Amino acid sequence: MADVTQILNAIVRGDPQAAEELLPLVYDELRHLAAQKMSQESPGQTLQATALVHEAYIRLVEVKDQNWNSRNHFFMAAAEAMRRILVENARRKQRLKRGGRHDRLTLYEASLTTDKQDIDMLALDEALAKLEEEDPEKASIVKLRYFVGLTTSQSAEILKISLPTANRHWSYAKSWLFREISKGE
Repeated sequence: MADVTQILNAIVRGDPQAAEELLPLVYDELRHLAAQKMSQESPGQTLQATALVHEAYIRLVEVKDQNWNSRNHFFMAAAEAMRRILVENARRKQRLKRGGRHDRLTLYEASLTTDKQDIDMLALDEALAKLEEEDPEKASIVKLRYFVGLTTSQSAEILKISLPTANRHWSYAKSWLFREISKGE
């Protein structure tokens, strides 16, 4: 994947053809990650995985003065971009002109029960920002696991930490975030 790093740096240097070369190399992987993330979102989501990938990709290639160190650096940035897009989408949905905090359900949806726990994206974002101040590496594993949908071993590889350390960070971060989000309820 050295080609990806070279193309990323060519984009930064202003090569207009580099962005066209990058997309085919990373699109399938980004699309797969976005699809995993969107499958975890609550029903009725208006944002689709393809739109999430496209928006994240546009944000990534438009960054000026960015020096991409590696493929891993790019995917960490992609995780952050996807997180921000999902948070912005959650904020937009909560605005009064968009229906505020009212849930829209069809009659069919109202009759279904689900054991899937809905996550308050804004509360998660706020708690994650606090965790990032306290321990950036643990916050990074949350971004990769939750927002991109990577496994613990994939996250460990990107963060260049051992799998047992990644498991400990993930366990700690989940507990810490649960406690932090529960305080605000």
